[in-house]
Amino acid sequence: MPPITRRHLLRVSALGLASSLGASGPKGRAPKMRAKSVIFLHQWGGPSQHDTFDMKPAAPAEVRGELKPIRTPVPGLVVSELLPRMARLMDRVCLVRSLRHTMKNHNSAGYYSLTGYAPPTDDQRLRDSRDLSPAYGSIVDRLSPSKKGVPTFVAFPHVIADGSITPGQHASFLGKGNDPLLITQDPNGGDFRLPELSLPDTLSANRLASRREIMKLIDEQGELLEFSARARGMASHHERAIALLTSTAIRQAFDVSAEPEAVRDRYGRTTYGQSCLLARRLVEAGARFVNVYLARSIGGDNGGWDTHGFGGQPMYPILRRYLLPLLDQTLPTLIEDLEARGMLDSTLVVWVGEFGRTPRINKLAGRDHWPQCYPALMCGAGVKKGHVFGASDKIGAYPAADPVRPEDLSATLFHLLGIDPTTEVNDALNRPLPISPGRVIEGVLA
Repeated sequence: MPPITRRHLLRVSALGLASSLGASGPKGRAPKMRAKSVIFLHQWGGPSQHDTFDMKPAAPAEVRGELKPIRTPVPGLVVSELLPRMARLMDRVCLVRSLRHTMKNHNSAGYYSLTGYAPPTDDQRLRDSRDLSPAYGSIVDRLSPSKKGVPTFVAFPHVIADGSITPGQHASFLGKGNDPLLITQDPNGGDFRLPELSLPDTLSANRLASRREIMKLIDEQGELLEFSARARGMASHHERAIALLTSTAIRQAFDVSAEPEAVRDRYGRTTYGQSCLLARRLVEAGARFVNVYLARSIGGDNGGWDTHGFGGQPMYPILRRYLLPLLDQTLPTLIEDLEARGMLDSTLVVWVGEFGRTPRINKLAGRDHWPQCYPALMCGAGVKKGHVFGASDKIGAYPAADPVRPEDLSATLFHLLGIDPTTEVNDALNRPLPISPGRVIEGVLA
């Protein structure tokens, strides 16, 4: 995503020159909307199924690893000992244990996990392109947008990459008008703010709404809006930009400092913790799809789940010190907070990475990439509670029952949002493509 100047984006916004391609109506009857919103917690790097939600305590030591299982309220279901809070909530969660595909590189698998479309090649050099498939949230923005003044699709706090930017984080061939409102500031920072959503004291909403006045303001006030990669999605339609600029609800939603200190503490004073809190606030304001990226990089300190044991960093110290405590603080808090506010019945929370980890621990005291079998957690609107769908074999290597693919997960998300997965959009060559090539996972639906 190359940098774009403020003035250029202002001109694009003012003239409303977004590219767009048509979408046909659904082939069948639209499903009942079960989820008004989705919070998609993307676990960049690929979490280890053996050390989180698909433990194998009876397997050999090189498979089961160092961590011990603890019981949950769901009969027969155990999770990692470092997830005690999450363990207590597993009776509210639907756990899928049989996701699979064949992409072993982060960028290829990451694209697959963010779009539900397999990449053309399993290549770490897979480049971001407007020819590839759009992000889930961009599809939702095209087919079932939020009310005026509320962004449908918001993504933060990172642009993920492994060498090159990972494809699948924007609208691709749908056009920039369906790009996310992308925020790359740290919600945990003391200076977290969105100058893009602030009007000068001397500027009224009526004046901003005048096309002629907008053009005049571009010349007079080049610094009016600090458009950048943080808010690229606002630049495509000036009507949308105006609506966001004048939306009290959105300005308030982004004011994380308005939350009680105790609530912020429960989420954790970390970038990821405060991002999960911001996701709840945005859904509360009416956003329909929120992507929260765990980390910018795939692994290492303050990175993602890429726990090979490379760089002199064995897997278990990182899991114990950072990754599992972070998971056990943020995900249970988000679920409990949504539930306490009466929002869980209308909000679907999805926790998933781009793949899992090898059954056997390698010589560097880590686990390598393993897309052949890995988990996803779903909680909230439209999915079963205390349910395990699918199963892995005795060492967690391959699905033993009910295998599903990322496209099946995408079909399920669209179905729960009330969008027929067979609905077609036109690609860069004007060819009709279904928004999901997968099948709804009926076994997870409540």
